[in-house]
Amino acid sequence: MTPSLSLSGRRAVVSAAASGIGRVIAETLAEAGARVEVCDVDQQKVAEMRQVHPAIGATCCDLADATDTERFFAAAVERLGGIDILINNAGIAGPIELAESMALDAWNRTLAINLTSHFVLARLAAPLMRQAGGGAIVNISSTAGLEGNARRSPYNASKWGVIGLAKSLAKELGPSQIRVNVICPGWVEGDRLERVIAEEASQMALDREEVRTRFMATSSMGMGVLPDDIAATTLFLVSDAGKRMSGHVFVVDADAM
Repeated sequence: MTPSLSLSGRRAVVSAAASGIGRVIAETLAEAGARVEVCDVDQQKVAEMRQVHPAIGATCCDLADATDTERFFAAAVERLGGIDILINNAGIAGPIELAESMALDAWNRTLAINLTSHFVLARLAAPLMRQAGGGAIVNISSTAGLEGNARRSPYNASKWGVIGLAKSLAKELGPSQIRVNVICPGWVEGDRLERVIAEEASQMALDREEVRTRFMATSSMGMGVLPDDIAATTLFLVSDAGKRMSGHVFVVDADAM
């Protein structure tokens, strides 16, 4: 029997999802039949999401603020009537500089968004999923969570932390039939990658295209990945097709590692 990718009747919360990877994930889950609630710090993007996808609930939320995160989650779950799927997508690039000259505030904000928000939302979702008889959590990390990069210490540390958090949660929540997995995207085409390229070019006094070429050269396929690739992997993991998969890290990077 072919495993189903349908999410009909399921309820999903996706963080930082009014643009980029998160938005494509939210759209993909909705197309598969799920009812979806998202949040984002960008008010303009939230307004656009509401206009383009009125069936997807969109709320402004600063995921660096645990109280604001809890407020968003409570309202989202009330509208959905529960939760079956949580996608922890929040992440910022953070400062690109040597650790010795980095401001502590910049470090703290990066970890607050990239790691602590994942913990806060998972902690809130777990008891509700347990009451519902199970669920699925996917944390979006990065290939930066599997290696080190100079001048990217808070980003790499947070992405390593996302993996450790997910693996620990998988052990804790498995007996309650709650599956927890991680996706590690490589270079994802889009505005965020362009900002990182621009920052790297500025820091290294190089042309942007030269930096882009260096980035893409790490892939045996000579390319980055698309948000659609990450969304497709997410759909597989939260659907019945992935119902025996938990505690694993899935790398989607066009063979760049």
